[in-house]
Amino acid sequence: MNKNLKSIFLKLMARYSNNELFNLECWKEIEAKHSQKSRHYHNLTHVCAMLEQIDLVQDSIKLLDVMLFSVFYHDIIYKSSRRDNEHQSALLFKKRIANTSFLKVDDVVKQIEATKLHQLSACSDTNILLDIDMSILGQDHLTYMQYAKAVRKEYKMYPDFLYNPGRIKVLKSFLETRIFKTPYFYERYEVVARKNINLELEMLSA
Repeated sequence: MNKNLKSIFLKLMARYSNNELFNLECWKEIEAKHSQKSRHYHNLTHVCAMLEQIDLVQDSIKLLDVMLFSVFYHDIIYKSSRRDNEHQSALLFKKRIANTSFLKVDDVVKQIEATKLHQLSACSDTNILLDIDMSILGQDHLTYMQYAKAVRKEYKMYPDFLYNPGRIKVLKSFLETRIFKTPYFYERYEVVARKNINLELEMLSA
């Protein structure tokens, strides 16, 4: 998996940077950050899954390289106890990409920042990014429960009596509106996602 991700990222970087050593350093940073022991869900497996979802809708994406950078960098900074992970991730992306010829920096920053609140965007590409980020919710129930358990591990510092109410609040917020913003992902995952979420809510409330 990592070798494939590495290849995709280095090819992406090579379009904007001839400095192979720098490009490799950027990859190693991404790999190291996503491989931290505290990461059980927000890791390279998540990045890989998002790239697989991109393959399903690639023809609908207007700025593919923008989205690819967003996928690789949107969780590069992640600590469950922090509330500014997305902003810090965007800042780190800006710092790294400044050494290249890539010009759509603000587009990536906006997409990364959008993954904090997951609100409907006027930008169709951003909506696709948000949907692929949430696509785990619409997988088969076994895969979904593995995701739920992984998220719980990332918050293991909190006992159940603190974690469960917070998780319930988050899950209920998903159900208050459409989970998936684009027609393709709505039709593909919405029904299953709602079923998965309701089943987790039942377990948390038991």
